[in-house]
Amino acid sequence: MIFETLKPQVETIIAQTNKTVDERLLSICELLENHIDYYNWVGFYFKNGDKNELKLGPYVGEPTDHTIIPFGKGICGQVALSNKNFVVPDVSAQDNYIACSITVKAEIVIPIFLNGENIGQIDIDSNTPDPFSSEDERFLEFVCEQVASIIG
Repeated sequence: MIFETLKPQVETIIAQTNKTVDERLLSICELLENHIDYYNWVGFYFKNGDKNELKLGPYVGEPTDHTIIPFGKGICGQVALSNKNFVVPDVSAQDNYIACSITVKAEIVIPIFLNGENIGQIDIDSNTPDPFSSEDERFLEFVCEQVASIIG
């Protein structure tokens, strides 16, 4: 499975202490977007200081206007409140969805925890309907654990 071959590559990127955190996060986005064909937009959002909002971090894919997302708004904003994975097989069926692109069909958002606190998330859009499986969730949880190790 592609995820097993990507895990060591994620660990290698995380271990590159000669690069900034943002450079490493961008490298992870590029790795995922380049190797998983149904990952069409890959990015990180992080809690914006003490505000109840998320701020866009490194990402790859189409440019987005959604650089700040209030807690509770859209899929990312809901994950900021629920602290739970959110897999959306069909974005058109979601009431509280912020459209980034008309080509997006599905989305997966996995929270990043540091010392038990939700500090951000990885957000992935797909132009393929219903592509995400439990394997995607487990792999992205692994990625988020790795990311948390360099945020602290």
